[in-house]
Amino acid sequence: MRCDADVVVIGAGPAGLTSSYLLTKQGKKVIVLERDPQLVGGISRTVDYKGFLFDIGGHRFFSKSKEVVALWKELLPDDFIERPRSSRIFYGNKFYSYPLKAAEALTNLGVFQSAACVLSYAWARLNRIENPKTFHQWVRNQFGERLFRIFFKTYTEKVWGMDCDDISADWAAQRIKGLNLGAAVWNALTRGRKKPEGEGGEVIKTLIESFEYPRKGPGMMWEAAAAKTRAQGGEILMGRTLSGLSFDARTGVWTVTATLADGSTESWTAHDVISSAPIRELGDALSPKPISLFSARSLKYRDFLTVALITTRKDLFADNWIYIHDPSVKVGRIQNFRSWSPEMVPDPNLACLGLEYFCFEGDEMWNASDEELTALAKREIAQIGLVNEDEVVDACVVRQPKAYPVYDDAYKHHVSMVRLDLERNYPTLHLVGRNGMHKYNNQDHAMMTAMLTVENILAGRRLWDTWNVNEDAEYHEAGGSGVAEALKSERLVPRKVA
Repeated sequence: MRCDADVVVIGAGPAGLTSSYLLTKQGKKVIVLERDPQLVGGISRTVDYKGFLFDIGGHRFFSKSKEVVALWKELLPDDFIERPRSSRIFYGNKFYSYPLKAAEALTNLGVFQSAACVLSYAWARLNRIENPKTFHQWVRNQFGERLFRIFFKTYTEKVWGMDCDDISADWAAQRIKGLNLGAAVWNALTRGRKKPEGEGGEVIKTLIESFEYPRKGPGMMWEAAAAKTRAQGGEILMGRTLSGLSFDARTGVWTVTATLADGSTESWTAHDVISSAPIRELGDALSPKPISLFSARSLKYRDFLTVALITTRKDLFADNWIYIHDPSVKVGRIQNFRSWSPEMVPDPNLACLGLEYFCFEGDEMWNASDEELTALAKREIAQIGLVNEDEVVDACVVRQPKAYPVYDDAYKHHVSMVRLDLERNYPTLHLVGRNGMHKYNNQDHAMMTAMLTVENILAGRRLWDTWNVNEDAEYHEAGGSGVAEALKSERLVPRKVA
């Protein structure tokens, strides 16, 4: 049967546009459907407010996968700059460098508090919780109870809106894998010196000291991917929200329906569908309804908003961002956009800061007016001591729904049910990316799920189990040739075909 496209891609974020670029490069006819009426890139887009550019969440371009880095350079060959990685933690009206500087931490915490933290860590190492199930248990094993309460509990509960005992240990294991108090102290004491072989010699992604960054923000990357997709014959249709997805088992053809802003609908047919849409929305769009619909609808998401403040106080701090662990304010993180790239702030006499607030879509903070949110951000930036309220001359609010898939105690079961159902009944429906797989992927991991999916489609069978590309996949940390290294380490294995 003749179709409108070989592949329909749902979502023009990093995973979706990686898919469309690589498929059209191989001569495949591809249609990409994007909900946003103007901007591609999803959460990796760059917002332009009166010439001030800012990033939704902060996206460092760092990966040990040679394939991913090569693709970045292929898409954007001349626009990367190298930036120093600089972050701090604000807690108890004091700033702590991150990664840890041992002498500074000792001074800020005080001798008795520091000694208590070390003793707490030693106790935790001697009395480990076997097979930790919660975030609290995992961090307590790695850092001790006292440091958990000082540096992890408040910030994590701000981010997720949940008690640390209700968050799965998977999130900690995947986001801060390899990092513990011993590793952090070793890093602080030996920075700049060659690390010993073995575990101590691994590069911990959380502790990288520099990264590459597009000079005008990550949106440059995805605008380039969209332009090259179109140049290779692909279509990218903006302002289309997925509303229907049906599969004809007799012909093996998908019909994909999208709704436009005026309420009208459009439909396309394709042999394969790649989806980076949230699993919950995908489940509701499928027809007939999948048997795993209950699990799809049970998955939860955390949303956030950015209040960008333009201020006359320039050269504020060198950090890319500051984590706000202090419970006295609601803000979770503060970005300094000039520290990401000088070209993101057009006026040398001004600075632009992004205050990030974590919330749930529809809650009190999400529904607050832009004026109320700007007033809150101004009060809190002054309370922290970075900028006086009267030094803020303009502001912009951007809301980001479904920024983070929630790792509650039931998420793994629900994702497994969805995955089993879709793979059994819809073998040409391919899930990719952060929300598409309900995995807290970094940008490079999302891209790798798309790259392997493209290989599966071109081969006409599942060569790769893309679900083994996890949030801190070993093949990224190990370096080498990426996929080849994954095979050697058996972290990614070809799916055996009966």
